[in-house]
Parts: sequence; structure tokens; C-alpha cells
Amino acid sequence: MLKKLGLIALCTASAFAMHSVELNINDKDLELGAKVDMGQFNDSIDPDTVFIGAKMLHADEKHSDFNKNSEMNDYYEANFLMQRRVGTSELVIGLGAKINVTKNFSSIPIGAEATYKVLDGAVPMYLRGAVYFAPEILSMQDAKSFLEYRASLDVEVITNAYVYFGFRSIDTNYDDKKGGNISYNRSVYLGLKFGF
Repeated sequence: MLKKLGLIALCTASAFAMHSVELNINDKDLELGAKVDMGQFNDSIDPDTVFIGAKMLHADEKHSDFNKNSEMNDYYEANFLMQRRVGTSELVIGLGAKINVTKNFSSIPIGAEATYKVLDGAVPMYLRGAVYFAPEILSMQDAKSFLEYRASLDVEVITNAYVYFGFRSIDTNYDDKKGGNISYNRSVYLGLKFGF
């Protein structure tokens, strides 16, 4: 019986082992994220190539087009990313898709991400970028389209522990009758990221 309980506990612990967790903040916004490396659970997938994850952004009207009279809800997303290193270079590129939701808005954007190691020394540094877009056909509820882009500079201060400075722009474009083009969040932030 104890053997079975130990095996169940081991399986449960490995199912919740996350490849990375991150937190970024500025004076008004808080974003939390987690990604699971599917290669850690499946021998047919190379590690560090296929990820599923989730994010939550609690944003403030100060960094958006929403005014104080309108209700601004939190932004949630589930995401999928497949990436590969380009040859023997320090460039990693990936293609991904997301499902995101906020007030009367949901979309399924597709996009690309890239990471480039700019400094390989005692303290490695990385440039990261991402662009995701959902046209009207991939937009639901009151959504007309979605556009997100991000850029960051990550510094690996300890092995698998990063401090980063970044910029994000999330445009939630509603139908004209429901508010039109609204920048959900456009801000700079400082963050921490831990890999496991």
C-alpha cells in the first residue's frame, strides 16, 4: 500500500513540475506566468522544445485606453509554443498559439517568438521578442482583432534564475459598436524568472 501511495505521489509531483515560473511588475501592473516543458514528461519530445503554459495580467487603467468609468477585467491566457535552436547559433525561434480572455473579449492569436544570447560570459544576457496576432476570424465575443508584442532583456544572474526588463503592448480591438480599438496594456516592467 505504501509503495502505491509513494508512486502516486511521485507521479503527481512530476505532473506539476514546471519548466519555468515568472513574475513581472511595474508601479500599477502585475503579471504571473508558468510554462511546462513537455519534454520532461514524454521521451518522444526533445526537452526545451514544446511548452504549454498560462498567464494572468492584472493591469491598471493608467497603462491602457480604458477610462476609470469603465470596468477593466484581468487578462488570462493559455499558451502553446514549439521552438528550436537555429543550427549551432545562439538564436532560438518558435511558433505558438494562445487562447486569451478578458471582459467580453476572447481570441486565438498565433505568433512567433525569438531568443538570442547576446552575451555569453560570467553573466549571460538574452534578447527576447514575441509577436502574436488574431484576425477577425480568430476573434470571438465582442472582439474584432488582437495584437500583442513584447521585447525584453534577460540577465541570468544565477543558473536558471533571470532578472529581466521588458516592454509589452496588448491591443484588444473590439467591434466599433463595443468600444473600437483599445490598448489593454502598454507598459514597461521588471521581472523575475526561474527555470526548473
